[in-house]
Formats: sequence, structure tokens, C-alpha cells
Amino acid sequence: MRFSTTSAILIPLLLMSISTASAAERYKEIQSVEGITEYQWENGLQVLLFPDNSSDKVTVNLTIFTGSRQEGYGEAGMAHLLEHMLFKGTPTNVDVPKLLQDRGARFNGTTWLDRTNYYETLPASEDNLEFAIQLEADRMVNSNIKGEDLASEMTVVRNEFEKGENEPRRILSQRIHSAAFDWHNYGKSTIGNRSDIERVPLPKLRAFYRRHYQPDNAMLMIAGNFDRDQALALVDKYFGVLARPDRELDLTYTEEPAQDGERIVKLRRVGDVALVGVGYHTPAGAHEDFAAVRILSHILAMEPGGRLYDELVGTKKASSVSGYTYGLHDPGLMLMTAEVRDPKELDSVREAMLHSIEHIAQDGVTEEEVNRAKAQILKSREEEVARSDKLAVSLSDWASQGDWRLYFLYRDRIKDVTPADVKRVAGLYLQENNRTVGLFIPTDSPQRISVPQRPDVKRLLADYKGGKGIAEGEKFDASPANIEARTTRGQLPGGIKTALLPKKNRGETVVMSLTLRYGDLESLKGLVTACRLLPEMMTRGAAGMNHLQLQDALDAESATLNAAGAAGEATFVVKTKRENLPAVLKILTKIVRQPDLPEEELEVIRRERLAKVETVLNDPQYLASYRLRGTMQPFPKDDVRHVPTLPEQLTAYEELTLDDLKRLNSEFLSGQAGELVIVGDFDPEAVQPLLEKMTADWDSDKPYAHIPDRAFNLDPMPVIKINTPDKENAVYYSGMVLPMKDSDPDYPALVVGNFIFGGSALASRLGDRVRQQEGLSYGVSSHLISDAIDPATQWMIAAICNPVNADKLEVAISTELERLLKDGVTEEELKGAIRGYLQQRQVARTDDNTLVARLRTTLRADRTMAFYAEYEKHISELTTEQVLAALRKHFQQKHLITVIAGDLNKKAAEEKSE
Repeated sequence: MRFSTTSAILIPLLLMSISTASAAERYKEIQSVEGITEYQWENGLQVLLFPDNSSDKVTVNLTIFTGSRQEGYGEAGMAHLLEHMLFKGTPTNVDVPKLLQDRGARFNGTTWLDRTNYYETLPASEDNLEFAIQLEADRMVNSNIKGEDLASEMTVVRNEFEKGENEPRRILSQRIHSAAFDWHNYGKSTIGNRSDIERVPLPKLRAFYRRHYQPDNAMLMIAGNFDRDQALALVDKYFGVLARPDRELDLTYTEEPAQDGERIVKLRRVGDVALVGVGYHTPAGAHEDFAAVRILSHILAMEPGGRLYDELVGTKKASSVSGYTYGLHDPGLMLMTAEVRDPKELDSVREAMLHSIEHIAQDGVTEEEVNRAKAQILKSREEEVARSDKLAVSLSDWASQGDWRLYFLYRDRIKDVTPADVKRVAGLYLQENNRTVGLFIPTDSPQRISVPQRPDVKRLLADYKGGKGIAEGEKFDASPANIEARTTRGQLPGGIKTALLPKKNRGETVVMSLTLRYGDLESLKGLVTACRLLPEMMTRGAAGMNHLQLQDALDAESATLNAAGAAGEATFVVKTKRENLPAVLKILTKIVRQPDLPEEELEVIRRERLAKVETVLNDPQYLASYRLRGTMQPFPKDDVRHVPTLPEQLTAYEELTLDDLKRLNSEFLSGQAGELVIVGDFDPEAVQPLLEKMTADWDSDKPYAHIPDRAFNLDPMPVIKINTPDKENAVYYSGMVLPMKDSDPDYPALVVGNFIFGGSALASRLGDRVRQQEGLSYGVSSHLISDAIDPATQWMIAAICNPVNADKLEVAISTELERLLKDGVTEEELKGAIRGYLQQRQVARTDDNTLVARLRTTLRADRTMAFYAEYEKHISELTTEQVLAALRKHFQQKHLITVIAGDLNKKAAEEKSE
């Protein structure tokens, strides 16, 4: 059924009834905890203000306390579908994605079991703050919810559903939840049911919207750099004037009955790797047992040192394990999974898994295990609380459980958990009659376990005051000029270049990146797989400390360490706090200078990598991606730049030897070349001697020479098609490699042209045509990936779709590219793209990880941040003629290589049936 424009607009106009109370009467301050202040408006709106002047950005987050838990019969997936519809516009804000993109916003919406939220992070300014607040108030009550938008977005959401159908772990988790919950909606997937997605009536969707999207069911949080009084005035201007609705929301009241026996799920689908999963009913996030349950799940699943990791991965029974316990409004589920390469081992792995889990109730846990789990949980929270934009989203989850202050109470409870607490909750919940076991298979007396119900949250938090607030940071100007002025550049003994940028951060956080460069095209032949794995192996044991001891040492310093390798380079990224950086540098020095390279850890990593590859052997996304990359840059197999196929990767991991790793480490690795960057809260004078000690007297007889990338002059070729039976989702990849660097005169024009064409899944031309209008794909975008050293810029287009729509998708993308090259871009498009792109860069520079990467590039390319200031100047001065000329010169459609992968037999069968 289609609705006229008039009828689509009447509903919002009826909703916009206005409160007549004065501003002073409409809201009051409720309470403050650790820098966050809560206000309550008379219409029911809850507001949290979290000023953070150390970051030059502001995040506005609107949470609607409605998720899949509130859905009724025939409404499965409605909350998620509605989240999509709120990006379709209002009579005032017609094109929401473009309005956000034009302001350089990072934005998204997410739907979960207990809530839906919408957020945008923008450069801090009065204008941007007002824009974001009015947008959220407007679309909360005035979204169009048109029939034509539902027709296109329904297929987009269905495509998202189909994408998830390709993921065995996700499907197994869904089946376990479905079996574990007889009545509660937590047994239903948030993405919804296919038939409900496809058939949802427009009037029913509108009724759901009108019922739930009201100020008395919402919480607005503003975090970042803003003026408190101005924010309150703007909230009152746009939200405060909305009248409290007359309706009373129906509260969910379903309680899941006590489980009275083990439940078993078997899932058989096409695949190469088997999975075992086991779930146990656990208390709500607000319950006092939840913190101990979360600690328990960490003790079981963390890597390394977890009980399941040691029992299954350490003994080679499984290639990997994972686990989680979500904090929810009502009692939820603890879920543990293990990945098994050989399906014949499923039963033995299941028995070993259950034995390891349920014997904790008898054997208990150690103080060391509890402290290790606490360190990891609290470290993760410290990283989160230092980012006001991330904290805003996290508080949505806790608020949806009953009260945002649970976020802090949970932290306090985690600190108080004892081994006795963990043993007690294991005895209560980890029992046979409370478990649901699931198996993913490639093609005595009754006992009731009662989980306590959700506590009275208001009474629980009646006198809660919170703890000490986190350290404030400075207001940092993230312009290229100021970044360069604050950065000290130098060189360590041996040749590693350095860039040190000290600044006061919220939470006293600091990020460091060390990249070691070694070898050349010839000397590294036959060692590429070793290059990829060496950095990770180095973190698995050093200076006589094993993997677990190293991880404990890092956790004790609230530090995270990530290591990655590629041909001729090893990169280590560390995140910690100011006071811990010296100790962390000493740990990193042991890792890079004294790695043990233990053989047992090589076997663990080998199994993990083999399992990961085997998991995606039939995945259309991976098959298409590797095929495209290998076709675009067809280096011979003995070249270190060769892109290996998935079967080639399996062979390489099987054949890798410990001697390869030891030889690479002893003969090649040194401090002769590379980059070291530190950004954040640290004392350069205190760390400089430690940096020099890290690389002093560390050289190699093997010379280093940059391994260049290049563009190939390829002849046009037909579309490459890969058939992947029994895969619900298909993927489209297209690309070419251009002989240019990021310093090429045409590069700025190409960047903006691509930004307009496919730089956003929603607001670009591709997003508008493929997703918004035709509903062919959940995700479609194009990317320009350049290098500062080599003339080999990749231009790629990516999309997903139902296999039946693959031809339509290909035509739509091709048609839009033809139109772009024929007509160019409009003046309005260009101005909006320039403004949005430059503001995105401004926001990105407020992130220390981005700053580290940018400074690392300046060291590699022997440039300063002045290059980027000049680059952005060129962007701001672009004309439509320059953009069109660059697009026509470089984006030659005949040179695009296209790969489509999916269940093409399904497509043919459906065409035949028609």
C-alpha cells in the first residue's frame, strides 16, 4: 500500500504538540556522578551532560528505551527496521545522511535487545551542537515513515539479515538463544525474522513509532566540548517544548521460567569448521551476582590463560575459544563457543568444554585468575571512559537496564569480587539443567535452576554517590599546524625515526606505535608467512616470560599491546596511561629484543590461522576480495608482494617452521629502519632514554630496502564470477590500481569525486541509488586508498546483495559511474562534499590513533604536517571542472576489474521459475 505525501506528513504534525510551561519549569537537575549530570524534563525526557573540554568534538546520543525486547507477535525486527527508517528524513531534515556528512560527522544508529540509539560525533561548535540536538528531536517525532522508503529499506534490512546468515558462529548463537528462552524475547534475534521484515505493514510500523518514540521513553546524552548552559537551552528549545504523550507505555512483564533440563541444538549447514557452543541462564545486569558472573566468563574464555583456552586450545582440541555475558535488563545468557577444525572431534570437545566449565563449582578459581580478569575488564573501561563519545554509547546500554549509574556500580562491584564469589555463582548457574548446548556440524532427577529476577534499581541506587572522577585533559587544537608545532622529531640509535607529541589527555592516556623495517625484495623470498606471524609470536614469550606472564604484566600496567606483520615490517601498538608508560616500554623492549619464540605458541597460532582460513573457504566476501586483489596486482608467486589465495594461505601456514621465524628474528630484525610515534599524556624527557635503550646496539648484516608497490597496465577483462552454494548473501567487488601517490596533483580532486560517488553508504550517489532508492544492498561504498611512497593508489567499489539481485546491482553501479563521468558533480554537491570531508578529517585528528598513523606516515615520507595543511587547502579550492577532469582521466570504467561471488545457482533457479 502506498501513502500520499500529505498523509505521510499529517502524523508528524499531530505528534508535535507543544508544552506551554516556561523553560525554568520544564526541567530540573537530578544528580551528578563522576562528572556526568542528569536532568529531567517535565515531559519525561532524561538528559545526561558530560562536558569534556580536552577534545575538540562533541557527541550527541539519543537513546530510545525500545529494542527487540518490546516487540510483539509479527513485529520481530521492527525496532531495527525503524532504526533504518529514521535516516530517511523528516519534512524539515529531508536528507539526514547528507546533512550529517556535510558537517563531517561520524554517525550511526544501533539496535539491541533493550534499546535503540542514534549518535553523531561532530567538530565542537555552537552551530554543530544545535544542529545535532534539533535533528534528534525532529526525527524522534517527525520522521516521515513513508511507504516508498519502507519498500526500499526493507530489502536493505533483509540483505543485512542475509549477510548474517553466512556466519556460522552468529547463527549458532542465535539458535542457542532461541532454544534457551521459551518465552522471553531475548530468544529472538534483534535483526528479526525474514517474513516479518518482508511483510511488516506500514500502519503497524507507524504505530510502533508513535508509541515508543516519545520524550518519556528517551534519554539524550551530550558529551564532549560544549557549554553546559547553551546545551541546556538548546535541549529545552527542541526537546523541552514537546508535550508528554497521553498514552502509557506497556511494560514488558514476561519472565522466563526456570529451565528444568539440558537443551541441545544441532545446526547443519555448508561449512568447513565445526563449532560447539554452550549457554547458561544468568542474572540481569543490575543483579549483584552479575559482576561475579562476568568475571567467571573472563576466567573461562580469555586468551591466554583462560580455563577453556588452556583446556581446548592449549591441548590442540580446538583452534579458538570465545565467550561473553551481556548485561541486560532481564536475566540473560552466558555463552561460550569453541571452534573445531575436525568435525569428528565435536563430541570430545563438547565433553572437555562442559567438564572445564562446570567443575569450577567444585574446584573454585584462584586469586590470580580473578585479579587477571578484573585487570582486563577495568582496563577496557578505562580506555572507554577516556573517550567521551564511546562513553555516551556505553551508557545507553546501562540506562536501558534501569539506570545509567549502573555503569559505575558495576565497576565498583567488579573491584569487590572474590574467588569465593566466583565459585558461588558457578555453583548456582553452571549446572547441567541450566545449560543449552549447540553444535554446528558442517554439512538423572529433575532439577530446576531459578535465576533471580531483576532487582529494584531505584532502591538499589538510592544513595549511590560514585567514585573519583577521571582526570581531565587539555583543550587541544588538532590543526595540522598546531600538531606539527607540538611534535618533536628525532632519530634513535641505529636509524629509527621518531615523532613525539605530548598532550594532556582525558584519563592520562597515551598511544605508541613502533614499526621495524627490514630486508628487501630478494632477501625475504620464502619468508613472507614468517614475516606475517613474527610480531605476534614475539608477544607470546620474551626474556623467559611466557605468554600468560607477559599478558599479566601488561594488564598490571593497564596496557594493551597489538602486533602485526607484513613483508619487511613488524608493528607494535601500545596503549596505556602516563604513569605506566615507562614500565610498558621496558616490557616492549624485552619483546622486541629478547623474544623466546616458543614452539608450542607457534602451534597455537598455526591452528588459529588455519581455522580462520578454513572458516571462510566458502565465504563469498573473502573469495571475492582475494581474487580482486590478486587480479589487480598479479605479482608472481615467488614475489613477496604476491596476494595468496585462501588455499595458498593454508599451505603456507602448514609449511611454516620455527626455524623460519628464528632466522628472520636473528638475521633481519634490528633498529636500523622504522618509525616510532608517541601521542598522548607522557613526559618526553622521561621516556627518551628508554627509547634509546630499546634500539641501542641493535643492527643486522641484512640491509633494508623499501619494498615498492606498483600499478599494472592490465587489459580489460570480463566480470569474474565465483559460485558459493548455500550462501544467502552475495558480494560485489570492483577495483583498479592507479599509478599515483597521495602527492599527485590530481589526487585531491579524485578524493572529493570518490567522496561524492561512494564515500558514504547512505549519503553518496551509490548509497542513494543502490540502497536508498532501489534497496538492493545493505552496504555499498567506494574507497580510494593511496600511499605516500609508491605510485599505486587503489580505487575499489564494494557492495553486498541477495544473489538474485547481483545483475541489478552491477547495472546500478555501472550506470552511476557512467553518469558521474559524463556529467560530473554539481556545485552544490562539491561544496557539501568539501565541507563534510574536511570536517571528517578534523574529527579524525582528535583521535590519538589517527594522529599516530598520520605522524608515522610523515616520518616514512620525510614530510611534515604542513603537507596535509596544503592538501586540505587544495581540497577547499577545488572546482567542479577540476573534479570532472580528474575523474575522466583516471577512473576509466573499462579498466575496472569486477568480481561477483555468491550462490549463483540460486539466482539461475529463481530466474528459471519466473
